[in-house]
Amino acid sequence: MKITVINGSPKGKYSITLQTVRYLEIKYPEHSFTVLHVGQRIKALEKDMNEALDAIKEADALLFSYPVYTFLAPSQLHRFIELLKSSGADLKGKYATQISTSKHFYDVTAHKYVEENALDMGMRYIRGLSADMEDLLTDKGRKEAEQFFERFLWSVKENIYEGSREARCDYVPVKATAYALDANVKKIDKDIVIITDNKDKNSDLQHMIDRFRAVLPYESRVVNISEYPLGGGCLGCFRCAVSEKCVYKDGFDAFLRDKIQKADAIVYAFKISDHSMGSCFKMYDDRNFCNGHRTVTVGMPVGYIISGNYAAENNLKTVIEARCETGGNFLAGVATDEYETDKQIDALAKSLDFALKTNHTAPQNFWGVGGMKIFRDLIYQMRGMMRADHKFYKKQGIYDFPQKKWFSSLKMYPVGLLLSNEKILSKIGNKMNEGMLAPYEKMFKDMDKKR
Repeated sequence: MKITVINGSPKGKYSITLQTVRYLEIKYPEHSFTVLHVGQRIKALEKDMNEALDAIKEADALLFSYPVYTFLAPSQLHRFIELLKSSGADLKGKYATQISTSKHFYDVTAHKYVEENALDMGMRYIRGLSADMEDLLTDKGRKEAEQFFERFLWSVKENIYEGSREARCDYVPVKATAYALDANVKKIDKDIVIITDNKDKNSDLQHMIDRFRAVLPYESRVVNISEYPLGGGCLGCFRCAVSEKCVYKDGFDAFLRDKIQKADAIVYAFKISDHSMGSCFKMYDDRNFCNGHRTVTVGMPVGYIISGNYAAENNLKTVIEARCETGGNFLAGVATDEYETDKQIDALAKSLDFALKTNHTAPQNFWGVGGMKIFRDLIYQMRGMMRADHKFYKKQGIYDFPQKKWFSSLKMYPVGLLLSNEKILSKIGNKMNEGMLAPYEKMFKDMDKKR
């Protein structure tokens, strides 16, 4: 097979993910691999895609290779996918798969993003390989890489793949209507920042933003990231891990901390593009890595204003909800223009108002707890390099390792002995259940006394 590798890493040949591709190239010399460093050369590709398109057209299969950045692929790969789709290249019938490396923090959403876009282009998608950054250096990791490629080759031979899917529902945007402001009503002095990449002042998205700002009882301001002179997407260089400063000299790190993170609430407004928020927003998200893995906006309510067929974007829904969960942010709501747009926008404004007035927070679910445990172990292991993260995690008490809770673990031994003895169990009856409820009964009695 002729395999064209779409290397989405901004590090080019120095990509960790690409080393798995190199390994497969050595192990399977009967197949040819052509590597396109699209992540590193994205600005050049914006000017001329011809060479890349030629390599893609000649290929039997595309292999997307990239590190996972912020729940998805890097912004550079987002941009390349945009360029590839707009080029009009006929990719229908070509096989596609992917390899990513990460610490398995939402690698599932990154893979789904690539899969959805491959299917958009009529490609025959075959499930990819999600590896740890260091897997290839182990016997187990090398075996898994070979097993992945063998399965890929078998799938091609047997013609087993994911095919294109029809849209799951019709989408006709419902425009937001203007809201008449009462000149006598003064806005509450809070700082609500609305982050958008919208360039069209007459777009449906702009009408949604305008209505939201009108019905919101607080002062608000708009930060248009498409107008900020970003030097480029995150390079994954880890320079900020120690210094907390980005290697780019565009001042974005200071801008982020002073103009956005000090706000009382953040609302993101974008139009769905290629199953995500688009490459401009993704660049903004990736550049937030100057904060490392620190939940610096924990407790801040967040909202979304989205133009597009959001009901059909299950993966994007997961990304949005999981971002709030792992960041410790209350998701005040998502307003879309799919139906009853005005009602959704008004509800988002009311929900945000409630969250700000009551300092409302919510306990993390699996997405938040699981994601933070991955980060907890990662930062502790890499604390010598990620010093700022380590200091933050210590201060916030995030290092909640189970081995520290030795007394709770010790109590489980006698419980285990009881549960393993049928005679004792038959004698105690419901005593164990009553014992488990005892702390709750005490709490209720204390409440009764205070009435």
